[in-house]
Amino acid sequence: MTPPQYDGYDGHDGGGHAQQAVYDLIGVGFGPSNLALAVAVEEHNAHLADEQRLNALFLEKQPAFGWHRGMLVDGATMQVSFLKDLVTMRNPTSDFSFVSYLHGIGRLVDFINHKVFFPLRAEFHGYLEWAASRVAHQVRYNAEVTAVRPVRGEDGRITAYDVVVGEGDTERRHRARNVVLAPGLRPRMPDGVAVSPRVWHNARLVPNVAATDPASVRTAVVVGAGQSAAESADYLHRRFPDAEVHAVFTRFGYSPADDSPFANRIFDPQAVDQYYEAPDEVKELLTDYHRNTNYSVVDGDLITELYRRVYEERVVGRPRLHIRHASRVVEVRDGEAGTDVDVEFLPTGKTETICADVVVYATGYLPGDALGLVEGANQACVHDADGRPRLGRDYRVVTEPPTAAGIYLQGPTEHSHGIGSTLLSNIAVRAGEILASVSEHLGDGTGTVGADDREGALRRGQAVPAQPTPEQATADNNEGPHQDLALTRRS
Repeated sequence: MTPPQYDGYDGHDGGGHAQQAVYDLIGVGFGPSNLALAVAVEEHNAHLADEQRLNALFLEKQPAFGWHRGMLVDGATMQVSFLKDLVTMRNPTSDFSFVSYLHGIGRLVDFINHKVFFPLRAEFHGYLEWAASRVAHQVRYNAEVTAVRPVRGEDGRITAYDVVVGEGDTERRHRARNVVLAPGLRPRMPDGVAVSPRVWHNARLVPNVAATDPASVRTAVVVGAGQSAAESADYLHRRFPDAEVHAVFTRFGYSPADDSPFANRIFDPQAVDQYYEAPDEVKELLTDYHRNTNYSVVDGDLITELYRRVYEERVVGRPRLHIRHASRVVEVRDGEAGTDVDVEFLPTGKTETICADVVVYATGYLPGDALGLVEGANQACVHDADGRPRLGRDYRVVTEPPTAAGIYLQGPTEHSHGIGSTLLSNIAVRAGEILASVSEHLGDGTGTVGADDREGALRRGQAVPAQPTPEQATADNNEGPHQDLALTRRS
């Protein structure tokens, strides 16, 4: 068997043997969350001497940066303020902001004149690509991580992790003192329903529509009641001008998102602190209260537009957009001539079969298996009663016994940090908090920083300076470290 290939070397030891490079931080996945962290690292390193800089690497399986490309619907806008970009909530003076992007490409004045708070989704994606290009030296694309393996010291304690890319003869390992997992989301299809040439998840809406001859589509069905479902119905109705589009959902009508100012406080950085400290029953209560800010809800303007079309088509006598409320899909059968969709009207139980050329399931996403790549995670990581990983306020996974190396999570943390965990609202602040925690643990290894200073620094998203204990100062200890859709909701 070919011996494992490690990434780079860190000079030579006293015996003339090559030493393996060890990164301070490796991010697995490179969506907006870890992109915000890469930017935070870039800004952290900007004014430091080489020996003080964090050595970071981000690994992404895609060939280039991309974020929900399948839902970059023309005309669709973000549902989050442009000020909640990669940096502004953490560092308002950053030149990685959305405003700096607009200034750099010569469109700032035009954007100001446009008088909008929510930019086009395609425009915001362009901003993310621009930021990713500026930190490209930290990223390796086409690098699918297949395992994260603990590295143990002589005492059996985990001191680092080997992040494995590829398998077999192509396997390469990258060693890190801290790993930030940002697994993202994976499309959810109902049990028993498989993707096919005519049955799609909305995650592939735009490219699939582009590859479909509009003349071949006479009937389309969209399943779902949330923002993505409404956008899919709108998009199919516009792109297939001769087709009838059936929107199927169990509610009586699309429900509007609560984007009012007080409700939006659930997305504030301070709300994360309050949610984290709350008892489990209060966490559940708050999540249930505010589900209508994010789950199975639709932007009010889009609801109005879809109703306008339905009404106009009734007026002119050519209905194409059919809202099948209080209904559910009972069965889907893919055949040679089309896909039969059995739709039950719940109040009466009557079932009707629609022969569709396209069926789009806008049925949401499931969180990636956050610790699935980490070997031995079930034994080393502490879980709650529901089997979810326990996290510190700094998003570091709690381990027993405590480890010198850290695992951090970005995204699948709603159970501990609140409803905004998978959204863009707090990615800038969260990136700063993770960076501060990594810097703290690298700095002194014991976490002996004043509680008030640490809390304030973490909340501001600043790196916490190392404060060695008197014993460490005396010994000059330099040992190793101790102890990362609707696409977004409006907020």
